[in-house]
Amino acid sequence: MSYSDDHLLLGSQRESRVSRFRTWVFLVVPLLAILFQVYIPLFFKFLGFLDLPLLVTVYFALMRRSQLAGIAVGAIVGLAQDSLSKNPLGMFGIIKTLVGYFAASVGLRFDVDHPVVRLILAYFFYVFHQFFFWVLTRALLAQPMQFDAQRTLFLGLLNAMVALALFRFLDNLRDRP
Repeated sequence: MSYSDDHLLLGSQRESRVSRFRTWVFLVVPLLAILFQVYIPLFFKFLGFLDLPLLVTVYFALMRRSQLAGIAVGAIVGLAQDSLSKNPLGMFGIIKTLVGYFAASVGLRFDVDHPVVRLILAYFFYVFHQFFFWVLTRALLAQPMQFDAQRTLFLGLLNAMVALALFRFLDNLRDRP
């Protein structure tokens, strides 16, 4: 299937669409996102809805367009977030690994540089993340936990809007050929 220049599906030009980043970007950006997630809500409760580690995982997985890179980013970010949270070690690691894999798989098939596609994917992966956190809490930890679908859908929209600005900022950190 072939589309014009503003197509949504990628053709055989996949290799030209893979984004490259400097090493410091891969280290500093997820670290700042995790520190933001842990410390900023202590001072500004209204920012507690943001899941920046998730958004960073989605961004790097989408832009690298490699399932192995998506798995690695998701696992590292998730386990680092687990180590600084009160959750059992591995909960965010498992979920973010899944998010990284699926986001990279989507990045292989779609042109993820389009803002509408990014908005939809950020929304979807936020809801996906919250749903699987609920499933794992109930299945692996055998702890009762309510899944508030209405709240999750609303917070997914807020996170998706923040993702648009964050993704645009992170686009500026890409290596230019």
